[in-house]
Amino acid sequence: CCSTRDKLPIVRGAFSSTLPPGPIDVSNLRRVPHHQEVFCHPVTDQSLIVELLELQAYDVRGEQGAKAVQVEPVQSLSLENLALRGYCQEAWVLYSKQQVAKENQQVAKDVTLNQALLRLPQYQTDLLLTSNQHPPTHNRSSLGPGNLSPLPWSLGDFEQLVTSLTLHDPSIFGPQ
Repeated sequence: CCSTRDKLPIVRGAFSSTLPPGPIDVSNLRRVPHHQEVFCHPVTDQSLIVELLELQAYDVRGEQGAKAVQVEPVQSLSLENLALRGYCQEAWVLYSKQQVAKENQQVAKDVTLNQALLRLPQYQTDLLLTSNQHPPTHNRSSLGPGNLSPLPWSLGDFEQLVTSLTLHDPSIFGPQ
C-alpha cells in the first residue's frame, strides 16, 4: 500500500490516519466486515484494526481462548492530543500481553495487544483501534543486505494511528 507517513484515507474515506510504513490492506486479501479496516505488516504477523462499534461496554481482558493474560491498568488518553478531540468525549488505552494460538495452530504464542477506545457519543459510536504484535518469526540479520524487510511496527506507530485519526465524513454514522 504505502511507504510514506502521510495521512491515508480509511473506513471508506470517512476517516484518515497516519499509518506505519508498508501496511497491506487486508481487504485486498480477504473479506473484511464493513465496520472494520484491517492492515497487516508485509513481513511480521503484526496487524492494525480500526473498528466502528455501537456505543457499548467492553470486556478488554483478552481474546477468546487467550491464556496467561497480563493486563496493564487502563489509562485515560488526553483528548487535547487527539485529532478527534472535537468529537471524542472519552478516550482510553489498554496494553496487554497474552498467549494465543492462531487459527488452526496448537501452540500458543505470546502476543502484545494495544487497544484504544475513543467514545463518540453524539454518533452513538465507539472507535476501537487495536494493534497486535506476535514475536518475530525470522531473523532479520539472515536476510542479507539487499533483502532487508521493513522494520516491525512500534508502539509509537500505534500511538500515531490513534492520535492522528481524523473524521472527514460524519455521514458514515448514518442519519443523526
